[in-house]
Amino acid sequence: MRVLFADSVGASTVTRLEERGHTCVLDPGLQSGDLAANLAGFDALVVRSTKVGRDVFERADRLALVIRAGAGTNTIDTEAAAARGVLVANLPGRNAAAVAELTMGLLIAVDRRIVDAAVDLRSGRWDKKSYSAARGLRGTTLGILGLGSIGLEVAQRAAAFGMHLLALAKPNRRPHVLARAEELRIEMVESLPELLPACDTVSLHLPSSPATIGLVDRSFLDLMRPDAILLNTSRGELVDEDALLEALDGKGLRAGLDVYAGEPGTGAAEWTSRLAQHPRVVGTHHIGASTQQAQDAIADGVVEIIDAFVKGETPNCVNLTPSRIGSATLTVRHLDRVGVLAHVLDLLSRNRLNVEQMQNRVFRGGDAAVATIDVAGPVSEDLLADLGSLPDVFGVSAATIDGTA
Repeated sequence: MRVLFADSVGASTVTRLEERGHTCVLDPGLQSGDLAANLAGFDALVVRSTKVGRDVFERADRLALVIRAGAGTNTIDTEAAAARGVLVANLPGRNAAAVAELTMGLLIAVDRRIVDAAVDLRSGRWDKKSYSAARGLRGTTLGILGLGSIGLEVAQRAAAFGMHLLALAKPNRRPHVLARAEELRIEMVESLPELLPACDTVSLHLPSSPATIGLVDRSFLDLMRPDAILLNTSRGELVDEDALLEALDGKGLRAGLDVYAGEPGTGAAEWTSRLAQHPRVVGTHHIGASTQQAQDAIADGVVEIIDAFVKGETPNCVNLTPSRIGSATLTVRHLDRVGVLAHVLDLLSRNRLNVEQMQNRVFRGGDAAVATIDVAGPVSEDLLADLGSLPDVFGVSAATIDGTA
């Protein structure tokens, strides 16, 4: 495969892929607008922050796989990718510990005023009296919005500091999340109006989506306690920055931020932000996932996805249907011979049944195989009889997708 890396990656990623026979091209200086014109001849694209728009998928001649070397895929037009048959994969959880560590670092830095204290010391000013006025974390309440892999890692670290943990109850939480939340003694509450006034600190760990953009608005901030701390290491667009500036000045809120609306899309740039420069904000440069440990884990994940793709697998793909689709599943037991499945598919085509998903597995010994084929449309008894009478077919059965025989 030919793989284009449009953002910086660890050298080990490239080395390991080249050892497997892949051709890797590194072009971390590519801008989003130039990506489409530089993808000719590439089978896979790996990005971190570079945006991958519809034009990329419309112009690419061989592109089959896009890997987001991180968790969120909001910078990739996954619908356009799906329309062109391009798989989009991500690496959830690989950088969770790194982001959680920075989150706790920001919280401690805000509470203990570490940045201001360091600046004063470097300028030759000793002010122990002023910097002794910290609240401390033990016994305070932390509200975590977003109990994904990062939110749970934050909860684990906060619990070790002796903090009381709150999160929003959701009816569709996965069982392992509920089990972990119970282990960490996270108290579930029903709504933001119940959670926000109870918290000394609120930490955001949500993806960017229509439901979350601008979530932290004036009404959200009005519910927070005076002198509470807001932490955001997820996405800048979750926060209405004008509303937060008003709350910093008007009700004494404090903030620890790693992300900002309209932040530069490059590694280095001249950039001015009223929010980042506010004296009640401790800010970092969108570096939550930027530890060597996290980058090594991401490198492992990129290699694993490409290895799986070469084998015909689709790990962590976000633009495939999450479950089986179609009206019925056909199970065809047959000799493992050339042309058997071609005859099966020809019959399905003549009966105007579209194949939605298909898998063929060979039995031990290699003489026989079984194909499971999800189709859209009615499966008649005549069709089943025709399929069963094909040469080298042992038997055929059908079931509706919901499991009815």
